[in-house]
This record gives sequence, C-alpha cells and structure tokens, in this order.
Amino acid sequence: MELDSLYQQVILDHYKRPKNKELKPNPTVQVHHVNTSCGDEITLNLKLSEDFVESVTWVGVGCSISQASTSVMSELLTGKNTSDALELVDEFQRMLQSKGSDLGDESRLEDGVAFAGVAKFPARVKCALLGWMAFKDAYNRIIKTAQPPKWKMSEGYDKARKQDAIRNALALGRLSEEKYQKY
Repeated sequence: MELDSLYQQVILDHYKRPKNKELKPNPTVQVHHVNTSCGDEITLNLKLSEDFVESVTWVGVGCSISQASTSVMSELLTGKNTSDALELVDEFQRMLQSKGSDLGDESRLEDGVAFAGVAKFPARVKCALLGWMAFKDAYNRIIKTAQPPKWKMSEGYDKARKQDAIRNALALGRLSEEKYQKY
C-alpha cells in the first residue's frame, strides 16, 4: 500500500470513527469555531487540570478533513502537558502552511502526519486547522481569564517557580505592578 493511500485511510478512519466526539460536561472552557469559506464547524470543550490537558471533546459538522483532523487532535493532545500540547499545535500548523515542504514528524504528530498532503491544497488547509485553532483559542481564553494563584510558601511551594509565575502574570497583564511589589 502506498503512503498516500495509507494516509487517506487514516483520515477516513478518523472521519468514520471519530475520537472524543461528544461534549463532556464541566469543561474549563468551550469554544465554537466556523470555517466561513466552507461552513465546517465545531464546538470544542477543553478541560485542564493544573498544567495538563485532561480532555478535549467536541462535536461538529463538516468535511472529512475537518472532522478527522479534529479527531486526531483531540486524541493526540489529551493527557499532554499544556506546553507540549501547544508545541504540537504549532508543529501541525507549520506542516500545513508549508505548501508540502514539511511532511511532519510522525514520532510527534502521530496520525497528524496524514494531513501533510493537505498543505498542497490551500483551500483545504483551513479545514484541517479548524479543530487545532479551536484548541489554541480555548487555551488562550483560559490564560486570559486566569487569576494569579494564591501562594502558600508554608506548603513547600518552590520559591523559584513562584517567582517565574509572578513574572509571567505581570508580563501577561494579570498582575499589577503594585501587587507585584507586595510579592
């Protein structure tokens, strides 16, 4: 079987038997994205636990590429720490925007490399990115609304990690300079 045929089969399998295609209750955030050029749409529930992706569940309608790609994304990112998950989203996006020059790293993107051929069809790139961009949007919404944690040094929280988190909160505008001075 040729590689292109194998990749087509992966896409078809994820389209016919999508992973995580149900909206689990109590997400950290829910987003709805529509590809205005073709009408594909998904609603994505993202649940984080500390720095880990606890679940990515979704429902949607659209072409086989958008639905299969969202299935692959939900399976790949669930259980990852958030920084790894965001790196994978960026890798997938780079692959699709490479116009076919980047075939992706199968050891990292797993079934996601099946979409490398989509990069040669600009009209379909948005379809393949729909779920991945919804994940990125959901994560960014969580970050924008997050409050700086209440620090309890008596519980043994690492002082260096606390300082890093405080600097990040300050840089993101979630902590005022005045409150920063109190820490």
